[in-house]
Amino acid sequence: MADLLKVACVQMSSGPVMDENFKAAEKMIRAAAADGCSFIATPENTCHMSFPLSERLKTAQSSETHPGIPFFSQLAQELRVWVLIGSMAVKISDNKLLNRSFLFSDSGDLVAMYDKIHLFDVKLADGEAYRESDIMVPGGRAVVADMDGVNVGLSICYDVRFAALYRDLAKMRAQILAVPAAFTVPTGQAHWEVLLRARAIETGSFVMAPGQTGEHAGGRKTYGHSMIIGPWGDILAQAGEDVGYITAELDLENVIKARTAIPALKHDREYEVDR
Repeated sequence: MADLLKVACVQMSSGPVMDENFKAAEKMIRAAAADGCSFIATPENTCHMSFPLSERLKTAQSSETHPGIPFFSQLAQELRVWVLIGSMAVKISDNKLLNRSFLFSDSGDLVAMYDKIHLFDVKLADGEAYRESDIMVPGGRAVVADMDGVNVGLSICYDVRFAALYRDLAKMRAQILAVPAAFTVPTGQAHWEVLLRARAIETGSFVMAPGQTGEHAGGRKTYGHSMIIGPWGDILAQAGEDVGYITAELDLENVIKARTAIPALKHDREYEVDR
């Protein structure tokens, strides 16, 4: 893949019906491909979103039967683009899911998967409560995928609050950090941009963060404002609250420049913690 890479982040408002969400994602992936993008990423929960979280167990599928896997594989192959499906729910038992990213090559091969490590178990100041661990099992492995010579570090949403993961991904030679998300409105307004820019600056990496937006089945709302950020922390593209997609051209040489200018990834030191 060339050092100059045109990419897109798809912003969705997924509902409870998989087929409808797949068609919505397909429409925007096709449009981004027609715009010349060779790498296109969708948000967390591309397959379906509904609340309470237990509703997702009713329609989730195992990896062997999940309709999204062949659907997006065939789409990537047809369009000859790389597609990262930010996440889809994968059923592993009657009462448990994995929140899993899927990276498809431009020939349709499934080349990498990542299971969300950090689960969103919080109670917000406005009274909203989320307990992903009630139905989801956390992953346990950091993943950097080789995208035809470009290294992409995979993560999902709440992971963005755990800086050590992104430092590890960068040390594994990730040049692009993917952060597909379904951020809540209160936390998005307060923290979304700051966290994403921090992860880019700390690691000297590009950050691609496609998000969910709007109101979903069950009444929960997500923040939108998908972003593409450069390794110096500069905002290359940003969405608002509408469904659609954003694009940017990434010059991968800027990763080398940022990491050379501030080689913080090489400056780790051991230290003790006083208790």
